[in-house]
Amino acid sequence: MFHPKMTGIALALSAAVLLPGCVSFGGKPPQQLLTLDAAQKVPAGAARVAGSGRTLIVADPEAPKMIDNVRVPVQVGPTSVAYVTKVQWADTPRHLFRRLLAETISATTDRVVLDSGQFSGDGGQRLDGEIVAFGLDAPGNQAVVTFDAVLATPEGVAIARQRFTASQPVGAKIDAATVGAPLNAAANKVAAEVAAWVAQAR
Repeated sequence: MFHPKMTGIALALSAAVLLPGCVSFGGKPPQQLLTLDAAQKVPAGAARVAGSGRTLIVADPEAPKMIDNVRVPVQVGPTSVAYVTKVQWADTPRHLFRRLLAETISATTDRVVLDSGQFSGDGGQRLDGEIVAFGLDAPGNQAVVTFDAVLATPEGVAIARQRFTASQPVGAKIDAATVGAPLNAAANKVAAEVAAWVAQAR
């Protein structure tokens, strides 16, 4: 006896079995995902109490489109940019760098660090800025991180502004295996300098 419904189910099951071998959903995953690891970390159990203008809101920095994605840019020449193959950031650099800044400032200053979604009424400050460079310089064979920091009131009135930059040498060649450590080191150096600047700017 012929059952149209059963035949349809059998065809659907056959298609499901064959599908993985001939169709690929999404792009090929990278061999490596990179992230940033803070050199200075807040110890477990450390407690801070907000008050007397000690809070600091660390906002996500701005970044140009060349940087605001998960690929790792390589400045090949003054007007030419490529991207490192087989490697990506686990998140966009501006989000990763914000977390690195927040952790470093928390670990090395007396500030109570908040993100932009939190609120404190103690009249603290806000750290904004723009990531100008976050990638590789091919002619110099270096990892370069440059951040324009802006310290402001919670209402957005600028108090101080300064550019911070750091570079670290890359290995013999720029590839997926050599870019992570120098970028992390350069980002940590910038974060440490920003933290020291924030601690002095009262």
